Amino acid sequence: MSNRSSLPPMDATVGEAQQWLADGHCTSRQLIDGYLEFLQGVGRELNAVVEIFVESAQQAADQSDQRRAQGQCFGPLDGIPFTVKMNITTQLGSSDASSPMLRGFQAKEDATAVRRLRAAGAVLVGKTSCDEFAMGASNETSCHGVVSNPWDRERVPGGSSGGSAALAGSHGWSFHLGSDTGGSIRQPAAFCNATAIKPTWGQVSRRGLIAFGSSLDQICPIARDAVDCQSVLQVMEGHDPLDSTSLRQGTSSHPPIGRVALISDGLGPGIDASIATAVRSAAQQMASQGIEIIERSLPHLEAANACYQVISTAEASSNLARYDGVHVGVRGQSKDLQQLYETSRHQGFGSEVRRRILLGTFVLSAGYQDAYYNRALAVRDLIRQGIDQVLEDCDALLLPVSPFAPFPIGERIDDPLALYACDILTVTANLAGVPALALPCALDEEQLPIGMQLMGPHGSDHALLEFGQRWQRWNDQHRALPEGSTR
Repeated sequence: MSNRSSLPPMDATVGEAQQWLADGHCTSRQLIDGYLEFLQGVGRELNAVVEIFVESAQQAADQSDQRRAQGQCFGPLDGIPFTVKMNITTQLGSSDASSPMLRGFQAKEDATAVRRLRAAGAVLVGKTSCDEFAMGASNETSCHGVVSNPWDRERVPGGSSGGSAALAGSHGWSFHLGSDTGGSIRQPAAFCNATAIKPTWGQVSRRGLIAFGSSLDQICPIARDAVDCQSVLQVMEGHDPLDSTSLRQGTSSHPPIGRVALISDGLGPGIDASIATAVRSAAQQMASQGIEIIERSLPHLEAANACYQVISTAEASSNLARYDGVHVGVRGQSKDLQQLYETSRHQGFGSEVRRRILLGTFVLSAGYQDAYYNRALAVRDLIRQGIDQVLEDCDALLLPVSPFAPFPIGERIDDPLALYACDILTVTANLAGVPALALPCALDEEQLPIGMQLMGPHGSDHALLEFGQRWQRWNDQHRALPEGSTR
C-alpha cells in the first residue's frame, strides 16, 4: 500500500505530478503504486480497466527513479502512468478491441504512439475497455461489459473511449490513449469532465490502431487538462515511415487564437437547453478575456451525420472483412467454408458491429454505390469546404460536443438512430480531417459535466491546445472531481 500523504492531490495534472516528483515529494514508484491502487479499486468498480500491469509498471517506475537520481530524466512524461485503449496494440497484455472475435489476441509490438511514449519514460499501467471495434457512443457494446460514468454510475461514460474517459474524469496524475473516428474521444471526455484532442488526421501514426474507418480514425490523448494533452501529443506526433498516411510536414505554425466563431447550428433545436446555455456562457467568458466572438452558420452540418454513417460503415465493412475465421479471428464450427464464415463472424461480432458491416456492404454494393457511397464522398468535400470557408475569417469554431448530457445505461442501446445522434456535432472534424479539442466548461442542473469543442484548420493542433490552456486559466471546471472523490 502506498502512503497517500506523500502523493499529489487526486486532481493533480500530469504536469503537477511531474513537479511533485522533481521536488522529491514522492518517487515514481510511489506514484505508480498509488495509481495502481486506484485502478484496482475505482477503476475496476467502473469496469473501465480490463488489464492491469502491476509488475512491469513497478519495474518501469524503479527505472525512472534511477534516471531521476542520476539527473537523466527523459522529460515531462518520465515516470508518469498511462493506459491504452483496447483497440491500440501493446506488447503487454492483450489487444482484443473489446471483441470476442479477437479474444486473447496478443500483439507482437507496441503501436508507434505507445512505443514513443514508453521511450519517453511513460509507464504503461493498463488497458481500458471500449465499444467493440470502437463502434458505439456509450461503451455498452464491449465484450468486457458496460463501463460506468464516474459522475453517475447509472449513466454511460460515452464511447467508444469510455474506459479511458472514466479514468481521466475521476483521477489525475495520468494520461490515457483513446481513438476518435466520429467523436469517440471528445464525447466521452465531455461526459466525464476530461480534456481530449482529436489531432489533424495523419498527425499521429495509426500503426497499431485496429482499423474501423481508416480515413477517419486517429489515436488521441485524454487527460485532466490541455497542458497534459499537449505534452503527450508532442511525443506521439510526427511522421512514421511504417505508416504511409502519417504526415511528413508536421504541425504547421498558426498564430494564437484571437477570433472564435460560435456555430449557431450547434445551439438550436435538438440541443439540450442547458448545453446551449453553457456554451454561450463560455463564449461570453472568452469575450470578457479579449477574444473576439462572431456567430456563424456551418454549411452542411445537418448532412454530416448521414454522410459519416455511410462512409464509416463502408470502411468498416472493408476493414473487418479480414476477420473470417480463416485468416484472422475466432474460428467457429462448420461443415464447409461458407458455414465457417457465417458461424465465425456471428460468434465473433456483436450485434452493433454486424449492423455496421451490413450497412457498409450495402452502400458499397452494385447498384447502390453511386446512390450512397459516392454521394457521401461528394458531401464530405462540401463539408470540408464549408469548414474552410468559415475559418477564413476566424481562428477556430466553437460548438458543443454532445447535444445532450450523459444518458442512463440501457436507454439508447436498442435504438441505433438515437445512439447515432450522439455524433451529430463531432463527425464534421473527422470528415474534414481537422483537429478538434474537447474542454470541460460547466455542470448541468443534475451536476453532470458539459463539454464544448473547438475546431481549427489543418495543423492547428498546438494553437488549439494553447488556447485550451488559456481557457483553463479562466475557467477551472476541469479541476472538478466526482462527488465522493477524496483529494
